[in-house]
Amino acid sequence: MQHTDTRTVIGLMSGTSLDGVDVAVVHCSGTASNLRASSEVFSTIAFSDELRADLFNLSGRSGSSVSGLAGLNVRLATEYNDAIRLVCREHDVSLDDIDAVGSHGQTIHHDPASGSTLQIGDPSILAHLLGKTVVGDFRQADVALGGQGAPLVPYLDWALFSSREEDRVLLNLGGIANITSLPAGCERGHVVAFDTGPANMVLDGLATRLFNRDFDEDGLIALKGQPDRDVVSKLMEHPFFGQTPPKSTGRELFDLAYIDSFLAVTIHLDDESKMATAVLLTSFSIARALQNFLGRLPAKLIVSGGGVHNQAIMRGLEAQLPSVLVQSLAAYGMDPDAKEAICFALLAHEALNGVSTGMPSVTGARGRAFLGKICYSGT
Repeated sequence: MQHTDTRTVIGLMSGTSLDGVDVAVVHCSGTASNLRASSEVFSTIAFSDELRADLFNLSGRSGSSVSGLAGLNVRLATEYNDAIRLVCREHDVSLDDIDAVGSHGQTIHHDPASGSTLQIGDPSILAHLLGKTVVGDFRQADVALGGQGAPLVPYLDWALFSSREEDRVLLNLGGIANITSLPAGCERGHVVAFDTGPANMVLDGLATRLFNRDFDEDGLIALKGQPDRDVVSKLMEHPFFGQTPPKSTGRELFDLAYIDSFLAVTIHLDDESKMATAVLLTSFSIARALQNFLGRLPAKLIVSGGGVHNQAIMRGLEAQLPSVLVQSLAAYGMDPDAKEAICFALLAHEALNGVSTGMPSVTGARGRAFLGKICYSGT
C-alpha cells in the first residue's frame, strides 16, 4: 500500500455515552513515532432523542431483533454522512480536500472473552454516501488474535505524547475510563493501557433516572452531595476492578442493571449524595488501578474526554492522588473533547500507510493486528 506523507482525514467517534458523533478534521503526516497531527475543526453533532433511545435499547441487550440491528447499521452510517457534511459546511471545509475518513462506529456489543465485538454504522455505506475512502471496524482484527480489541487510543498516546524525559499517564474519561501508561522513553511494545471502570456511563444514567437530565453538567449536582465511602468499598468488590490487565469493558457490565444495583445499595442516600458516591467510585477506581496495576503513581495525569469538564470528578482525582499533578490535555495543545475523534483519523491514516497499529502489550493479542477495514467509494 502506498505511503503518503500527508493527508487530511476526518475522524469520527460515537462512544458509550450515546449522545452524538464527534467530528474532527485532522491534518496527518508521518508514521509511528514520527506521526504528527493538527486539528482546528471539531464539532459534536447530537443524536436525535429517537436515535439515542434506539441505540440505547439495542446496546448490550440480548434478544435484539436482527432487522432492528440491520436498520440501525444503515441509519447510523447515514447520520455520519450528514454530520460530516454539516461540519464541513459550517467550517467552510471542502470535501474535495478530504482524503479519507476514519470511523470507529457505535459499539453495540463488546465481549472479547467470547471473541466477539460489534460496531455499527457500516463504513462501506458511508464511503458510498460520502464519495470518500472510509476506514472502519478497528476492533475485530485484534479480537481475532485473542486481544481485547480495546482501548484503541493508546496508539495515539504513544505516538504523540510519549516523552524521553518524564513518565506520563493519560486518562480518558468517556463513558468508560481508561488509562495509558508511558514511562520515560517508552517503546511502543512496552505501553500499558486498560479500562479502569465506569466514568460518565453510570453518572449519566443516574442523572437521567434521578434528575431527568442527560448528564450532570460540570458535576454541580454531585458537588452538593456527600459520598458514602463504605458503599464505594462494597462496589469495588465487583470482579472487573480486581481483574488484571489487559482488560476492557462497556455497557455489558455497567448498564441499566448495574445502575439498578447501585441505586439499591445507595437507597439510604439523598439523590445528590448518590451522584457524589458514583463520582467517588470513578475517582477511587482510577486511583486504585494506578496503584495496583502500574506499581507506581505518575508525576502527571493528563486528562481528556467529557469527564474533564466534571468538576466533581477532577476534584475527586486530586483528592485521591494528592502527589500527582492532574491536568487537562489542553495544556498539551489538544482539545480534550476531540482526542478520540482525532485518534480514528490517525488510525485511518496509518491503515492507508499500510501500518499495523495493533498494540499487543495493551490488548493481550498474539500479534500486532492490522486495524481497520479500508472501504473505497464507487465510481
